[in-house]
Amino acid sequence: MEDTKKRILSGIQPSGALTLGNYVGALRNWVNLSKTDEYECYFMLADMHTITVRQEPKDFRKNSMDLLALFIASGLDPEKSPIFFQSHVPAHSMLAWVMICNTYMGELSRMTQYKDKAKKHANNLNAGLFTYPSLMAADILLYQADLVPVGNDQSQHLEITRDLANRFNNAYSETFKIPEPYIPEVGARIMSLQEPMQKMSKSDTNENGYILLLDPVDKIVKKIKRAVTDSGSEVKRGEGKEGVENLMSIYSAVTGKTMDEIEAEFDGKGYGDFKNAVAEAVVDTIRPIQDKYNDLMKNKDYLKQVYKSGADKANRTAMKTLSKVYRKVGFIEP
Repeated sequence: MEDTKKRILSGIQPSGALTLGNYVGALRNWVNLSKTDEYECYFMLADMHTITVRQEPKDFRKNSMDLLALFIASGLDPEKSPIFFQSHVPAHSMLAWVMICNTYMGELSRMTQYKDKAKKHANNLNAGLFTYPSLMAADILLYQADLVPVGNDQSQHLEITRDLANRFNNAYSETFKIPEPYIPEVGARIMSLQEPMQKMSKSDTNENGYILLLDPVDKIVKKIKRAVTDSGSEVKRGEGKEGVENLMSIYSAVTGKTMDEIEAEFDGKGYGDFKNAVAEAVVDTIRPIQDKYNDLMKNKDYLKQVYKSGADKANRTAMKTLSKVYRKVGFIEP
């Protein structure tokens, strides 16, 4: 039955191309979740969050459409799960103001990501950077989400969302479901190919440190062959072998093989053979996504239909919550 399903909300900012780490750590898990009958999923392109850092409008629009196409190319089915732009559902900004008015300055000033972004963007230290956890809380609470997939860097945001939901419920009576974190059972943490102690990120100044889902195949192969290893030659885990272990994690993530199986497979073989195998396996994973993405980008009418239909469905769900909230805070019904 539909109403017995747990609801999940997930989102990514369209602030640039997705990395292999984004795919393995988030997108692929979303696809698996959306295919089960256990969950009702909503997938959001968090474009309102993206403008806390100034964007070049033309690039921003391209990144947004690229991400939409990559969502579908990676296996998300818009017929089954709404895919929508956050800015196309007015309830997000409408509930965000109510949440801002229920969020304490001290809570916002303690947010780790605010401190980090404040350092990086000192010349554009806008109020949105400070208050975006309130918008994020609104994103989640609008859909009465049972579960929110979170990594370690997002756990603080879910905590403040839970605090705000409880605070509102206590002040105005039971309104919001208290969301729980959803932590996938398996999910490799993909690190930089050049700095294997750091997470793979598209903001890395060294482009050889990350693999983008839209990188040309020959570029992917070159990046993997240039990946940092160590002075040894054995494909195995161990102290000082972080680079090799990262490549093993990548190989494991795209083939499904365990670390023990990988060590056995490459026993007696050198890094050259291993890197060739990793490159081949990564290309085999990414190429079908790129082929589907290229087809989708030729059909802008279909993509528009997807995001309009997704926004319509999301809006119906979101407005049920917003109407309840507005009534409870005392706004006059229009």
